Amino acid sequence: MDRGERGVVMGLIRLRPRPAGASSATAAEIVDDAERIAVSEPVGEHEALHVAPATDVQAPPLVEEAPERTAPAVVAEAVSTRVIALANQKGGVAKTTTTLNVGVALREMGHRVLLVDLDPQGNLTMSQGLNPDVIERSMFDVLVHKVPISEVIEHREADLAVASIDLAGAELALSAMIGRERSLEKALVEVRGSYDYVLLDTPPSLGLLTINAFVAATGVIVPVQCEYLSLRGLVQLENTLAMVRENLNPNVGVEGIVATMFDGRTLHSREAIEILEENFGKLVYRTRIRKTVRYAEAPVKGSSVLKYDPTGAAAEAYRELARELVAAKEAEDGA
Repeated sequence: MDRGERGVVMGLIRLRPRPAGASSATAAEIVDDAERIAVSEPVGEHEALHVAPATDVQAPPLVEEAPERTAPAVVAEAVSTRVIALANQKGGVAKTTTTLNVGVALREMGHRVLLVDLDPQGNLTMSQGLNPDVIERSMFDVLVHKVPISEVIEHREADLAVASIDLAGAELALSAMIGRERSLEKALVEVRGSYDYVLLDTPPSLGLLTINAFVAATGVIVPVQCEYLSLRGLVQLENTLAMVRENLNPNVGVEGIVATMFDGRTLHSREAIEILEENFGKLVYRTRIRKTVRYAEAPVKGSSVLKYDPTGAAAEAYRELARELVAAKEAEDGA
C-alpha cells in the first residue's frame, strides 16, 4: 500500500471528535423517548368530571413521591459497574470470541462478570454449551415482555444472560414501543450493582439491538479484523455513536480497539495495525489476537479458550487483553 492509498484509508476511518456536550437532536430515527412525547396524555372524561370535595384533608403533592424511585445505595454501586458493548457491524471479526474470553479472563482476576448475548444467532449462548433453540426465556423476553433479567441468567464460566432465536423478532416488536432504545438500560438496573463488568455481545449490524447496547454502555470496544474492509466499518460505527451521544447517551464512546485475526506473516495485517495506530493511537490495545484454530475448537466443547487450552498462547492473549483493559481504566480513574 503506497503513501497515497494510505492517506485515502486514513481519511476514511478517522473518528469524529467526541462532542463536549449533547447537541440538539437531528432528523434521525434514533431519538430520545423524552423528546418524542411533547405533551402529556389528555385526561379522560371520567377523570375530568371527578372533583374532590372541599374538605380540610388534602392529597399530598405528587412531586413528593418522585425521590422514592431511586435508592442511593443502588445507584452508587451501579455507577462503578462498567458496561462495555463489543460492537462492529461487520460480521466475523471475533466479537463473540472476545466477549466470552475477556469475560472469563476478568473472572479469573476476581471480578464479577455478566455476559449478555444480544445476537439472535445465539453464538455466545452456544459457546457455553447451551442450545438457543430450546431456551424458554431469553433476552427477547427481557427486552420485549419486561421479564427480569435475573430470570434469564445462566451460571457458567461467567454469568450469562442467554439469547434465543426469538431475539430475531425483537427489533420489530420494540419498534412500536415508547422508549424502545432504553429497554436494555432499564433491564440492567436490576443487576448492575451485582457485577463489576457487564459485557454486551452485539449483532453484526447497527440496528435497534446494537443501539440499545450503546445506550446502556459506559464504553464501546471495537474488535477489528486486520484487513481493509473491517477498517472501513469504523466510520459507520462512529457515525451511529455520534447520534447516540447527541440524543440518548452523551457519555458513550469508543474506549478501545482490539486487533483480531492478526497474522504477522502477512504484510496486509501489519499495514492494518500501522493504520490503526496512526489514526487512533492509544485507543488501540497493544495485545494482538492472532489467528489460531483454538478459537474455533473451544466453542465445540462449550467452553472458552481459557478452559479448553488454559496454558496455550490463545488463552494467554485474552488474559493479557483483560489486564490491559483493567489497567487502562485504573489509569483513567487515577488521572
